[in-house]
Amino acid sequence: MLRRSVISSLALGASLALSACDGLLPFAAETQNGAVFPQPDRPVAKVVSTQFSNEDARDERNEAQVVMNLADIRPGMTIADIGAGEGYYTVRLAERVGTEGRVLAQDISREALDRLGRRVERERLENISIKFGEADNPQLPADSFDRIFMVHMYHEVTDPYAFLWNMWPALTTGGQIVVVESESPAGRHGMPHRLLFCEYEAIGYVLVEYTERPDIKGYFARFQRGEERTRPEDIKVCNAA
Repeated sequence: MLRRSVISSLALGASLALSACDGLLPFAAETQNGAVFPQPDRPVAKVVSTQFSNEDARDERNEAQVVMNLADIRPGMTIADIGAGEGYYTVRLAERVGTEGRVLAQDISREALDRLGRRVERERLENISIKFGEADNPQLPADSFDRIFMVHMYHEVTDPYAFLWNMWPALTTGGQIVVVESESPAGRHGMPHRLLFCEYEAIGYVLVEYTERPDIKGYFARFQRGEERTRPEDIKVCNAA
């Protein structure tokens, strides 16, 4: 299977340092030369921490298990954890998908990925790979991921239309994007769900599931690719109002 051979060839050994990560994924996501993407018509929250909250506190409310169950994560899957930070979801996803599965952790903070790299090495998590991304492009290999996780981080994406457009090719057939966000106003470390729906649909994604989940301090949503990706020049910007 293509995705298995691609991801397997990209895996970090437990002994590899983050300094090698830039060469880990030579495949850039599909881009369009000269494409100009619109900016969002809403505030974008600044990144204040690479840790959403204390891991023990999140485990006390069973957050990761709830989200992975809702996302139907199974052994053998290939997952991308976008905005992985220091790896709360990364390490738990790695355990869930098992030795036959793969998890790729991506972030735009080298410091966070450096700490995550040391954690991967220390805990001998051999089914995890690490990749430095860009604000407008997650730099994911095409046709590779059954699920792409974006947990409490989409509100910090500064170029959401370019980011979502460039992420499109990375999904396998039937692959889905998993989003967890809070209903807080845009710019205040949240994303009203109707605004989230609008921005995804502007690129051509289709909502599969939405549910409010106070136990994970927000809501859960799943998207998959629609019939066609919107051309950059035809993207209609969503109005936060």
